[in-house]
Amino acid sequence: MTKTKKKYKLTQETKVVYGGTLHRICALRDFGDIKKGDLGGFVASEANLSHEGNCWVSGNARVFEYAHVSGNALVFGNALVFGNALVYGNACVFGNARVFEYARVFEYACVFGDACVFEYARVFEYAH
Repeated sequence: MTKTKKKYKLTQETKVVYGGTLHRICALRDFGDIKKGDLGGFVASEANLSHEGNCWVSGNARVFEYAHVSGNALVFGNALVFGNALVYGNACVFGNARVFEYARVFEYACVFGDACVFEYARVFEYAH
């Protein structure tokens, strides 16, 4: 089994959100549309964003608590993903959208604008 090469690191630039400290991420290698050195959004730890696939958090987007982004999913703009939420597959969350608690956004679904997806909600396939 080969070990996945890290694709980003946590920088010293921080932001406090709901009492927790988040770190801006910086790409360590090229992948997808991301180039080495590109700055991303904010995560609480490496547990929030997979090093596999082309998933990425950018802009002022924040992913924290036990939330996780993986696959080729994108979280950007001012979006928040937190709690135990999962964003994966080719899904995207952007704008001022919030995905939290135990919500899941996956496959090719997009959540955007001022939308809130929470509790045990599922947004999937090609839903917007």
